[in-house]
Amino acid sequence: MRRIDNFNAGPSALPLPVLERVREELLDYQGTGMSVMEMSHRSREYEAIHDAAEAKLRKLLQVPDDFRVLFLQGGASLQFSMVPMNFLNTDETALYVLTGSWSEKAVKEAQRFGHVAVDDQAKQTGYTDIPAQIQMPAAPVRYVHLTSNNTIYGTQWQTLPAVDPPLVVDMSSDILSRPVDFNHIAVAYAGAQKNLGPSGVTVVIARDAFLDSANREVPTMLSYPVHAKQRSLYNTPPTFAIYMMGLVLDWIEENGGVAGMAERNREKANLLYRVIDEYPDLFQGHAKVGARSDMNVTFRLRDEALTAEFLEQAKAREFVGVKGHRSVGGCRVSLYNAVSVESAARFATFMEDFARAHR
Repeated sequence: MRRIDNFNAGPSALPLPVLERVREELLDYQGTGMSVMEMSHRSREYEAIHDAAEAKLRKLLQVPDDFRVLFLQGGASLQFSMVPMNFLNTDETALYVLTGSWSEKAVKEAQRFGHVAVDDQAKQTGYTDIPAQIQMPAAPVRYVHLTSNNTIYGTQWQTLPAVDPPLVVDMSSDILSRPVDFNHIAVAYAGAQKNLGPSGVTVVIARDAFLDSANREVPTMLSYPVHAKQRSLYNTPPTFAIYMMGLVLDWIEENGGVAGMAERNREKANLLYRVIDEYPDLFQGHAKVGARSDMNVTFRLRDEALTAEFLEQAKAREFVGVKGHRSVGGCRVSLYNAVSVESAARFATFMEDFARAHR
């Protein structure tokens, strides 16, 4: 069996033991004579899968008891609308902290529902850094929204800020990659296709007290309270994606839990950042050192011709997903949980070889 070094930004690498387990159970899940894809979401067998996935996620992230865990659809992009639709009225103000393209998209959706104040400190510096301190507006703030990791620009909040208004966090590209303190969080959400599992399911973790304040006059399928009351089973959930997510959560637990993932992820990222720092005349990292992401290492070479040559050689060596996002170009190496230390080491060696050949 041929497996390549997969650095795609999402959908991204999945743990091999998970894929092997899926293969084994694909036609007959635990003696049921059915695939999980064929099961009723109201069946006893599927509800056990559903409930176990929630319990595993709660345990790994140490989610407090006064939070609900929801499994929704539509990706994190739908959450850009659902959050303000549920929590922002036309006479209220929400603060959005811009740190990249996805937070910009979130702002555009929120502006449809209420007033939006914007902290654009990071944008003014080309999204190379994370704000040292959030700039709060004079008006009362319903909630503060931020993106914890920025896949396109390769910046990451090293710690989430402690703010007085409820904090809403888009964790799509670093959930379960490191421990999270939920003390100041009202809502966290994440698409699964980077660290949690395959595409198709979105996790929302919401504090009960904040859910109680949600607007009840929204379409049923876009209402957090409706999904919370029905345990994410109001309609047919993405059953197979949730099943696979449960297997990924098992794998994370077996490999040291969230603390183990954080240690591995820092090791992988440091392998690449060391080469970038060792050859600054060739590799130009995008993020400032204090804002560097452990999930997405972004850089370009000293000119476009060398960048193109580097990407071509990476492709020839079967490194997949290294080309930067189409909006910014350059290079991006995504190091999500399922990417092995060995894969990162092979890529770091390739970077060193290329650097020595182009001194």
